[in-house]
Amino acid sequence: MESWRKNPRLFWLFAVPPSFWLLLFFLVPLALVWVLSFGEKVGLVDVVITWQPDNYMRALDPLYLQIFAKSFWFAGLTTAVCLVIGFAVAIAITFAPARRRPLLLMLVMLPFWTNLLIRTYALIAVFRSRGFVNAGLENLWQWANGLLALIGLGELQLLGTEFEPLQLLYNNFAVVAGLVYVHLPFMVLPLYAALDRMDRSYIEASLDLGAGQIRTFGSVVIPLAMPGIVSGVIITFVPALGSFLTPDLLGGTDSQMIANVIERQFKSANDWPFGAALSFILMYITFFAIALRALWVGKRRRGLAA
Repeated sequence: MESWRKNPRLFWLFAVPPSFWLLLFFLVPLALVWVLSFGEKVGLVDVVITWQPDNYMRALDPLYLQIFAKSFWFAGLTTAVCLVIGFAVAIAITFAPARRRPLLLMLVMLPFWTNLLIRTYALIAVFRSRGFVNAGLENLWQWANGLLALIGLGELQLLGTEFEPLQLLYNNFAVVAGLVYVHLPFMVLPLYAALDRMDRSYIEASLDLGAGQIRTFGSVVIPLAMPGIVSGVIITFVPALGSFLTPDLLGGTDSQMIANVIERQFKSANDWPFGAALSFILMYITFFAIALRALWVGKRRRGLAA
């Protein structure tokens, strides 16, 4: 392809429309929210821009810091679980027969074909007291009690007289499980992309030289998959940190994340400046994570070049 300098008109023809769209529908609204974060609520709907960082200082209140810490904990735990499960899934797809890989990848991306709200309500049907999980456990409990009665131990009541459903909804477990379910494909896809480009001769050489499978996995596979790991961690952790719908529908009063607080500031409390400040704190965290990844990639490239 010829350099764009030789065809400047063609370049500007393709560059101007998307740039205008980005400016009008992304940068301008983002700038307005940033300006709003330095405002002060003076009435029911009135806001005065004071250019004071009071809203950011208010976010340092222990109450909000605790919610931030809980959000980081949920997002970090979600990322760790997705990394463990996603690595296993990505390796299984990578080493599957070539004719089966498209089908396996389609199964990974299949949840994207369904709206997030519908998927979350499906989890409610799975986790509720009379949901699929508790129904399966109850059937297992009845089968075990029947087996004990069959062998003459029914009178001992080792499993109790009545099945008690597990409380799987409206708690921290439901939030983390929902976040893992939603964000797992975001971890699998970059891991698969990294593992698929991996030179398998390194694995064969490691095994031929006497290294076991565990050592080969830790010394060869993981370093070669590190770009996919870093990308997967970022694109899983950042959306999980800002999740709103999953903790709102699956979590209890003690399972709310910072995105739920932001939503309440814009709707219930009608405190748009404080909500804007909290939103930009999340955005600053996102930019910081992306900057760390860029620094790591640059350092890695310089190391490979050397």
